[in-house]
Amino acid sequence: MSLPRPHALPQPVITVDDDLTLRAFDAGADLPEFFRVIEESLDHLRPWMPWVAEHSRDRTTAFLAGRAGLWATGQEFSYAIVLDGAIVGSCGLIRYEDTPAGTREIGYWLHPAATGRGVATRAARALTEQAFRLPGVDRVQIVHDPANTTSAAVPARLGFTEGTRRPAEALAPAETGEVQVWHLRAAG
Repeated sequence: MSLPRPHALPQPVITVDDDLTLRAFDAGADLPEFFRVIEESLDHLRPWMPWVAEHSRDRTTAFLAGRAGLWATGQEFSYAIVLDGAIVGSCGLIRYEDTPAGTREIGYWLHPAATGRGVATRAARALTEQAFRLPGVDRVQIVHDPANTTSAAVPARLGFTEGTRRPAEALAPAETGEVQVWHLRAAG
């Protein structure tokens, strides 16, 4: 990937392809559709996403309400994944407290009807490009449970290097107590 000029913040709307857009959440306008997408995805997400156990309309409202503040501080850039005009999931660029300096982590999830179509891969590619536009970012990582082979396919397709496994608390039903870290360094 070539490195464009650095920007302090990623683009709030990223047109990935004719059918796929990533856009910053609108807390008020997105709540009904986003909540419905989560509701329809609970069984699909439950094995891997610990937050599903406490899912509620109030928690979704709070999640959306917090996005603008996290965006402003640069801690997290969350996007609605919009396929053919409808929200089908969420993704983001995140800087956790234990994330190494110069590194951003990508996270993603999809409604089950949107899986198997390259949507997560295309979204992660677009987020990787955005991450490398941020000042000081020279590495992007994707972290997942090793048993989540579907999630593992995304960084593999994008040319990320499979890194180390490290212990992690198993918080969701299918988690193994480890995470697999993949990383990609900026070219040049």
